[in-house]
Amino acid sequence: PPPERPEHRRGGLLATISGLLTFAVAVAIAAMLGLTLFQRQVQEPGPLPADKVVVIPSRSGTGEIAEILKREGVIDHVGLFEFAARFGGRPPLKAGEYTFKAHASIGEAIDTVTTGRQVQHAITFPEGLTSEQIVVRLNENDVLTGEVGEIPPEGSLLPDTYKFERGATRQQIVNLMREKQRRVLNDIWLRRSADVPVRTPAEMVTLASIVEKETGRADERPRVAGVFVNRLNKRMKLQSDPTIVYGLVGGRGTLGRGIQRSEIERATPYNTYVIEGLPPGPIANPGRAALEAVANPSRTKDLFFVADGTGGHAFAESLDGHQKNVARWRQVEKSRQTTAPDSVDKAEPPADAVPP
Repeated sequence: PPPERPEHRRGGLLATISGLLTFAVAVAIAAMLGLTLFQRQVQEPGPLPADKVVVIPSRSGTGEIAEILKREGVIDHVGLFEFAARFGGRPPLKAGEYTFKAHASIGEAIDTVTTGRQVQHAITFPEGLTSEQIVVRLNENDVLTGEVGEIPPEGSLLPDTYKFERGATRQQIVNLMREKQRRVLNDIWLRRSADVPVRTPAEMVTLASIVEKETGRADERPRVAGVFVNRLNKRMKLQSDPTIVYGLVGGRGTLGRGIQRSEIERATPYNTYVIEGLPPGPIANPGRAALEAVANPSRTKDLFFVADGTGGHAFAESLDGHQKNVARWRQVEKSRQTTAPDSVDKAEPPADAVPP
């Protein structure tokens, strides 16, 4: 028989390489399976039954945030959340106040905390509040923090609705109101009518504050402004009841009752029944609409107005017409059983009204 060929054994290096490749393939398959399982768990719906707001305190670490979300019922697995947050290639987690959607997955919960889209709160300031009243309203809001350094100058704040996130300070809101008032005032001042007898933006704010306190009806503001413009042009006293109130109580803003006859005659720097022209400064913070009304008032010949008992006013060009309006107002008041809102912080029109 022919001689047998000698058996060739694989070299040691080749065997090692083959083994390593086999191991690498096995590891890769295991990693892919593990990654698939991990991604599936991260995207599974969470236990939260309904939308919920959760506050993440400042300087909270990943582990602390995971524990908070577990305690609030947003997630089930603390470790899985930590691993996904640390090694999932997402931005860092941020402290704040967030709304987590019902059944949010771990991945969605992480996205919520990393995007920084926090819950937006809002605070509304009605037109005509004094600066002191605005600070009181800021202090009553328990989401805002810090203190207001000092009461802002009257008329320097723009009433509006302002949005903020938890942790914002009260002074920041004041600063926003002042900056917005400056922008709005500058814009309106440039568009004012040349016939308006105000020499400076400050005087426009003062007159607008009187208009704001005289009527809360948007459709009346330009006409009320027109009355005061006509009186200023004729060098008539403005005779505005809210200026009496401000001269008596200042930033508190309201008497809470009718104005007494002795108070009408009491001389204060703001009492426009006594002084001529505008008072030395605003008596409140007027809104944009009141500023617009003063900048471009109605072109009428009206010189008088009085409450009509419906929340609005009756206007007149002459004293005779005004006296008739006053008589109708008295009839309305007589038919009421209690003090009407129209009477609060108002002087009762005299039966024998005379030209100012």
